Amino acid sequence: MANILILYDSDTGHTAKMAEYVAEGAKKYSVNVRVLSVDEASKEDILWCDGIAVGSPTYLGLLSWKMKKFWDDMVDLWGKIDGKIGCAFSSSGGWGGGNELACMSILTVLMNYGFLVFGVTDYVGDKFTLHYGAVTAGEPRREEEIEACRRLGERLAQWVLIYVDGKKEYLEEIKNREI
Repeated sequence: MANILILYDSDTGHTAKMAEYVAEGAKKYSVNVRVLSVDEASKEDILWCDGIAVGSPTYLGLLSWKMKKFWDDMVDLWGKIDGKIGCAFSSSGGWGGGNELACMSILTVLMNYGFLVFGVTDYVGDKFTLHYGAVTAGEPRREEEIEACRRLGERLAQWVLIYVDGKKEYLEEIKNREI
């Protein structure tokens, strides 16, 4: 069975709430899901997972210092975690606060470790999509914000099931989705 890690940092609880919704989406499929804060997670969790969703508050358009330090401390995993699937999510103080830049900084970190990263082209509300990851301004409250988090988790589980477990039938599910 595929293993999904939802790793997050959260000062206000907003990104933690997003992590729960991402996990909810992943759990729609037959996968093992762990939701851990950056303070709880270890190298063993990174080795355990086949796919990871990384969430961070947005700080100056980047990931948090705690999340950056976590990955800086994983340097001995270099070359040992290539090919895992990864995606990002972020909350900020307001729209235009740099959420998508923060997601891109998370994706850059993951790519440097050899993760295969993705965005989601689905619309989850009127003009609301998650190309670089799920983003919110503050706590996810509106249905499209919550659905963006869930959809990210769903897609992570689908890609892991397709590319790690070889379950190609999920490709048809993705192709036949309503956009």
